Amino acid sequence: MKVSGKKRPIFNILSNVVSSQIKTHAPYGGVVPNLAARDHLKNIAPCLKTALNEAKIAPKDVDLIAVTVGPGLIPSLLIGVNFAKALAYAWEKPIVAVNHLEGHIVAALNSNNLKLPAVALLVSGGHTQLILVKKINDYKIIGETRDDAAGECFDKVAKLLQLGYPGGPAIAKEAAKVNFQFSIFNFQLPRPMIQHKNYDFSFSGLKTAVLYKIKSQKSKIKSQNFIRELCFETQQAIIDVLIGKTLRAAREYRAKVIILSGGVAANEELRKQFDLKIKNLKLKINFLVPPRNLCTDNGAMIAMAGYFGAKRHPAPRYNSWRKINADANLRIG
Repeated sequence: MKVSGKKRPIFNILSNVVSSQIKTHAPYGGVVPNLAARDHLKNIAPCLKTALNEAKIAPKDVDLIAVTVGPGLIPSLLIGVNFAKALAYAWEKPIVAVNHLEGHIVAALNSNNLKLPAVALLVSGGHTQLILVKKINDYKIIGETRDDAAGECFDKVAKLLQLGYPGGPAIAKEAAKVNFQFSIFNFQLPRPMIQHKNYDFSFSGLKTAVLYKIKSQKSKIKSQNFIRELCFETQQAIIDVLIGKTLRAAREYRAKVIILSGGVAANEELRKQFDLKIKNLKLKINFLVPPRNLCTDNGAMIAMAGYFGAKRHPAPRYNSWRKINADANLRIG
């Protein structure tokens, strides 16, 4: 990754190699920590080799190594952290620890529309948080899920409907097929905590409501219309809560920017409805969302966050790897 621009850096991504583990975890309907770590160990060195080849650079051309230290699954974090520390030692390069969540936020900031403060909605399989971005590296969590994350809810509903893993894309695909001219079910699912004055979320009740709908109409579970309409209503319930809470937070904190990030930010309907709602309300707020390939976990977003981290706390040239440790429960604010 090359960086240009003095006032506001613009990142030029030379390579962004991602080794997908979807096939590994699909049979289980979710991530299995030990299997994830095994695949990390198997693929991390080949991914590095591919990235260097694609970028057409050698280790001597690297200025800084950035590594995710948390939050996340500790078996996988340890693989990445120890590998990065070994590189820093062998290549004699500085290394910077990166918060995974900050990586998701800065993935949307490769833009000239950045005017702070911002409210960031970080929504993925493991996290659903509203974060006040006062400035880069200065964050405050103003709301988060009390149980299931939105992405986790998608996965669990997809599992109930036998749609496969990951659940978000599978549900979105079925929801897009709904033809309301022939709608027969007219599902009404709850919008959990949407009227609460705080900015916290809860999606476990939505998952349970879907389970009850399935049990009450078990004879129709194999109907295409049943599955499609239930997927549509599930997706819309999640979207309504996410957008409603975020817009209210943006007004209260007088945000100049709304950032949508995380794996669920790749959802086309969520992106479209967010943008449309801001325009219809004539809000003077810029809406930033990463390109889809930077929404799900990837190395480029960690490199971007590493750049900002190094600017804040310049790393020493040698031995900085000694201070880097994994933290599964790392907080961002």
